[in-house]
Amino acid sequence: MADLESKILGEKQHYYCSSSDEEEPMLDRDPPKQSKSDWDGTSTNTGPKGVLNDWEQFQQEKKAQRIQKKKDVLKQIQDMALTCKSELDELDDKFLAEYREKRMREMMARSREVPEFSEVHDLLTGEDYLNAIEKENPNVTVLVHIYELNVPACSTMNMCFETLCSEYKKTKFCKIIGSNAGMSLKFKMYGVPAILAYKAGQLVGSFVRITNELGDEFFAGDVENFLIEHGVLSDKSCTPSIINDN
Repeated sequence: MADLESKILGEKQHYYCSSSDEEEPMLDRDPPKQSKSDWDGTSTNTGPKGVLNDWEQFQQEKKAQRIQKKKDVLKQIQDMALTCKSELDELDDKFLAEYREKRMREMMARSREVPEFSEVHDLLTGEDYLNAIEKENPNVTVLVHIYELNVPACSTMNMCFETLCSEYKKTKFCKIIGSNAGMSLKFKMYGVPAILAYKAGQLVGSFVRITNELGDEFFAGDVENFLIEHGVLSDKSCTPSIINDN
């Protein structure tokens, strides 16, 4: 009887040990890992809290992906905008360069068509006066000094014209005595020295008794600056040298 009890107890003890040995590896096994980027509604974590945590993590990752996608789209738009702006700037620069080149060619062509003058033209009659204006190239500016003898300011203006005609060879400088031009006695007394400017037969500038502006003592530079300010002479500093040399 004692031997049977010992045997049974020995078998039970062996059973319990075997059962413990077999179940222990089951507790050490790691659960299979789940992909974090593609949650299918199931969870390896047990219980409602585990499922909820997995769902929240999945939503956060989705949100992060959407934010990154928006950033990528915005960057593409910015890159396209910069590219378009660069292309437009290049087109503008090209257009301006072509326009400047075209204007330069036109100016050079007109400059070649304009004759040059080397002296002040002394007009003796009213007919000379009209011919000097009406028969000239329409691109030529004609400056006529109306003067009287024995007037110091008129003599000074004639000397200024001699100086300026050598510097502005494409401008026609003329002079005529007021009485020869048919001016009235009052004009001859109070209107001289006077400068009249014409282009294409039209009066473009009239400066009577110019000493009111320049004073009784003046020089060629004063007359030059005055005519430039009033748009009668072109400012040589603003004209390309290639035009001035032609």
